[in-house]
Amino acid sequence: MADGGGKRGGRPGGGRGAGGGKATDGGRAALHTRVKTAKGRKLSSTLWLQRQLNDPYVQRANREGFRSRAAYKLSEIDDRQRFLVPGARVVDLGCAPGGWLQIAVARVNALGRKQGKARGFVLGVDIQPVDHVEGAEILELDFLADDADQVVKDALAGPADVVLSDMAAASSGHRATDHLRIIALCEAAALFACEVLNPGGTFVAKVLQGGAENELLAMLKRRFATVAHVKPPASRKDSAEMYVVASGFRPEPAQTPGDDEGRDDEG
Repeated sequence: MADGGGKRGGRPGGGRGAGGGKATDGGRAALHTRVKTAKGRKLSSTLWLQRQLNDPYVQRANREGFRSRAAYKLSEIDDRQRFLVPGARVVDLGCAPGGWLQIAVARVNALGRKQGKARGFVLGVDIQPVDHVEGAEILELDFLADDADQVVKDALAGPADVVLSDMAAASSGHRATDHLRIIALCEAAALFACEVLNPGGTFVAKVLQGGAENELLAMLKRRFATVAHVKPPASRKDSAEMYVVASGFRPEPAQTPGDDEGRDDEG
C-alpha cells in the first residue's frame, strides 16, 4: 500500500496575518488569522488552513523549531510514561515530517550532549522523503513492503527499547474505512515491535476509535505488562485519534527442541 508509511497530518502552519483580536486575561489581544478562499481552493482547505494558522500548538512549534504540532503529542505522552530515557534505542515508524524524531533525539541523548548520560540511538522510517534530523538516521521506504521489516532490522543493528508508530493512511473521507486502515498499520507496527523490542520495552501507536482494535489490544495485552489508551492534550478534541501505549514487553519463551514431540500420542 503505497500510502501506508507516512503521516498525513500535523503539517506545520506558518506566516502571520491581520485579523480581529479578542481580549485575554493579560490585557493583550490574541490575534485570530482569517484566510480568504482563493480561487480554485475548496472551502474545506481554507478552513483547515485557518485552523492551522490559529492553532496554539502550531504557533508554538514554529516558535520552538519543531517540524509539526505532533511533536507535543509525543512529549506529553512521554512526560507521563517516561520511556524516552538517555541511552534508549528508538524506532519511529511513519516519522514524517520529523517532529517525533526531534523529541526522541533530545530525550534519549542521541547527540551525546547530556554529560554523564548514556547516548541513545534514533531510527526513523517513512515512505515520504524526510529532511535530515540531526542525531537521527532516516530510511525512506514503504514499511508494508515485503522486505521492509528486514531492512529496518538491518539498520537498527540490534534490539530496540522503544517502537513508535504515527503511521496513517491517506484519508478516504469514510471514517470506518480510515479506522480499518490505521488499525492494519498499527498491527504491522505491533508485530514488528514484538520482534525487535528488548524485555521491558515500550510500543506507542496511533489508532482511531472505531471498534476494530479489539484483536490488536488483546494481542498487546498478552505481550505487554500494561496497555493503556492515551489522548494527549495536543490531540484535537474533535479528533477520533488516540494513542495506545504498551509498556513492559514480555518476549515469548523460546521453544526448545522436542517441545512438540509426543503430543500426538497424548490422550
